[in-house]
Amino acid sequence: MKPSFRLDQHPRRWPQPLSAPPAGYFEQLPTRVMAQVAAPTRPWQLATWLRQAPAYVRTSLASTLLLGTFAASLWLGAGPARQPSVAAGLDGVPQEELVDYLASEAHLDLTDLAELPARPLGITHHYLHPSAPELADALDAQPTDEAALL
Repeated sequence: MKPSFRLDQHPRRWPQPLSAPPAGYFEQLPTRVMAQVAAPTRPWQLATWLRQAPAYVRTSLASTLLLGTFAASLWLGAGPARQPSVAAGLDGVPQEELVDYLASEAHLDLTDLAELPARPLGITHHYLHPSAPELADALDAQPTDEAALL
């Protein structure tokens, strides 16, 4: 069991005498305290303003910045890459090289075999020669949905 603690059983320690403050200490004390307490200057106030701005302002600024970056990248970029004409490129290749390429064990896919015409072919130009009355009769013979026209 612990003995009970009684304050009057313990001797008192007398405080040691303090030395006198330096000359002019109390006159300089308020300015020294205010220099330490003064708010530091903020070098960049924009970050504080953005943190305190309402959410809709921050959202609009972010979306404007994103849209501006996208527009600048399109404006400053090289633009869409121009693909060379496939038909014009194949005309310059000798027939023997084409056969060798196709006969080799190279990996081929549909884009290798695709031939894109450089200009419209105009297929109907050779075998369709309708007159104006024939076109009018063909268009009039087409069924129409009169409910859609209302």
